[in-house]
Amino acid sequence: MAHPSSSHSRLFRASLLALPLLLGGAAWAQQPPPAASAAAPAADPGRHMLAEIQVIPRPVGTADDRYKHVDAAIAVIQASGLRYEVHGLGTVVEGPPEKIWPLLQAVHEATLQAGAERTLSIIKVSGGAQAGGPRVEDLVRKFRN
Repeated sequence: MAHPSSSHSRLFRASLLALPLLLGGAAWAQQPPPAASAAAPAADPGRHMLAEIQVIPRPVGTADDRYKHVDAAIAVIQASGLRYEVHGLGTVVEGPPEKIWPLLQAVHEATLQAGAERTLSIIKVSGGAQAGGPRVEDLVRKFRN
């Protein structure tokens, strides 16, 4: 009798192989990725985005510095010049999308550069097509003491 996990493993691999077909057929799976634009999209001064990122590096830190890898991620956010709030389970940052997206990648990478063997980043992003958008302060003001 096969080990129960081996049948789950085969099923998982089969579902991954079927994924391109479900998402648009074999032609989609064989298309090369679109070429990167030579110029970055123009910044829209009115656009605003909120993002929350939680990094879960393994290990979280070292024997000498319990949260070394997480602190490295927060240091990248602090150096960004964007408005942010550190919370117990993640950090919220706000600003223009063209600054937020690269920052999220840099935060993730910072944990690895600090010595983590691996990391998982959980990211929530809120943005709109129109100018403006909520600020952290707008969303939490009535709940603050």
